Amino acid sequence: MVAYEFYVDHRSKKPNLIGILPERRKDSSRITRESIMNWGRSVVAHGVGFNGLFFTKVIIDDDTGRVINDDHE
Repeated sequence: MVAYEFYVDHRSKKPNLIGILPERRKDSSRITRESIMNWGRSVVAHGVGFNGLFFTKVIIDDDTGRVINDDHE
């Protein structure tokens, strides 16, 4: 399963994981960096400025639940 880990980057500290959202859209043409960021801001990052929020795409193994970084993007 594809998912996105959302982080807040505090300049004086290391980035903090604030949430993980699974990708459920079937139409891949709707999946853009902007749509992912808008979704993350609305669900897990209320009040976080655009510059402080970022995400990484990960793969979650459906059998084990283990998170694997997706280095292909």
